[in-house]
Amino acid sequence: MKRRTLLGSAAALVASTALPAWAQEEKLKVGFIYVGPVGDGGWTYQHDLARQAVEREYGDRVETSYIESVPEGADAERAITQLALSGHKLIFTTSFGFMDATVNVAKKFPDVKFEHATGYKTAENVATYDARFYEGRAVLGTIAGRMTKTNKIGYIGSFPIPEVVQGINSAYIHAKKVNPDVEMKVVWAYTWFDPAKEADAAAALIAEGVDVFMQHTDSTAPLAKAQEAGAFGFGQASDMSNFAPQPRIASIIDNWEPYYIKRVGEVLDGTWKSHGVWLGIGDGEVVIGEITDAVPAEIKAEAEALKDKIATGEHHPFTGPLKKQDGSDWLAEGQVASDQELSSMNFYVEGITAPMPK
Repeated sequence: MKRRTLLGSAAALVASTALPAWAQEEKLKVGFIYVGPVGDGGWTYQHDLARQAVEREYGDRVETSYIESVPEGADAERAITQLALSGHKLIFTTSFGFMDATVNVAKKFPDVKFEHATGYKTAENVATYDARFYEGRAVLGTIAGRMTKTNKIGYIGSFPIPEVVQGINSAYIHAKKVNPDVEMKVVWAYTWFDPAKEADAAAALIAEGVDVFMQHTDSTAPLAKAQEAGAFGFGQASDMSNFAPQPRIASIIDNWEPYYIKRVGEVLDGTWKSHGVWLGIGDGEVVIGEITDAVPAEIKAEAEALKDKIATGEHHPFTGPLKKQDGSDWLAEGQVASDQELSSMNFYVEGITAPMPK
């Protein structure tokens, strides 16, 4: 599994110091570990676009390389070690399941800086970074709740980790706000990238009467299945615009480019420090892709207004009153979920009838 972060106090727990500026005559070697192929059209594709942006920004001052389709586990530690041994002084490991491997390798290479996506373990030479994907899910959930004709919307989950559970809950909460009759169906694929399994998950949702669904997996296979069935879907992690104007009617885009450029620059100028950050729509890290003309203008306007409110902090997707699935109280009227609560979320909100995987 991958992609999670411990927030807020992470940076305060790390004692870190600035490094000397990188020697101008020496190229900084920057490495990337990917959980999927660069051509997945989703998660890994977006990270690789950011790698390319680093090359454009710094030119001959940097040299980048990547290892793709690295399984989470022991193979990850071997791949990260390979980059460290080959002279890479900054390494981005872009999946939650790379967390322990990243920390283990970092202990052996204290002169190498590591950036781990969506994790929560930091060290003097290990930083974490994440995106508030749940903010984008609120916008997509609003569109889904308005667009469904069957009042059944769906969600393809990868693994039942907090990031994914946040997305399911946020999408449902906001779909329910605009459509009180909406139901949420959830199918777990137990993979990040497996087009066949993802297509099967989409087919299972469609068989249950779902006519609009979201995904938290990395390939375009669910959109292809939606296209066959006449259902609506959304781009995941990247725009997936090849499926626009429908079935892909909007998208949630992970924009890693500004962060990667910033952190590489800090290594080059000697100001890099370990930290833990969680950025969202207001920071430009979570982007809502074009809402197509398949969506009526009034629904598009409603979704864009919500996006703007989230960006300015006027609206938080997890604002009470909210109850847990079992009916117990969670957030009181006007109360906002803390980052710590969100980073450990392991329950559905009231109204979702699907069982939470154990």
